[in-house]
Amino acid sequence: MATKKTAKKTTTKKSKKTSSSSAKKSSIKKKKLVIGTPSFSKNGVVKKKTRKSKKVRYSDKELNDFEKIILDKLDKAKKELIYIKETLSKKNDSGTDNTSGNLKLIEDSSDTMEKENLSQLAGRQQKFIVQLEKALVRIKNKTYGICIETGTLIPKERLKLVPHTQHSIEAKLNKN
Repeated sequence: MATKKTAKKTTTKKSKKTSSSSAKKSSIKKKKLVIGTPSFSKNGVVKKKTRKSKKVRYSDKELNDFEKIILDKLDKAKKELIYIKETLSKKNDSGTDNTSGNLKLIEDSSDTMEKENLSQLAGRQQKFIVQLEKALVRIKNKTYGICIETGTLIPKERLKLVPHTQHSIEAKLNKN
């Protein structure tokens, strides 16, 4: 008789488990409703799902803070570009005219390579300056900090490090 009682207890536990698992499944199905689709209450009235509104753009104060960061970086970038251009035009160079023979040939080839590197650096610096200026235009239009791929706000930390960016990390990772 003792075995029958234990058998009944196990079957009742199993039936409770299956009924609770089916309840979990139905609650999961309810949670998977998409925002924007109507749901119905017990009396058949349509209930609208509400959601906290997400921030669409940065405030004017935040945009002013970003503008200060960009202007500071723009000023530094322009100074670096001037220095690179001066180096390219040899205004700061004392010259190597006093060297003779084979040393002059080696120095000439290294000078050529250095000029190529500096001209590439100057091109990248000019591109960076243009991107910073475009970021300033986006601040004036109040569209700064909005990802052009996803339409979401780019995190402040990213904008402080890369103020000219137009992509969130998610969009950048999906692009590659």
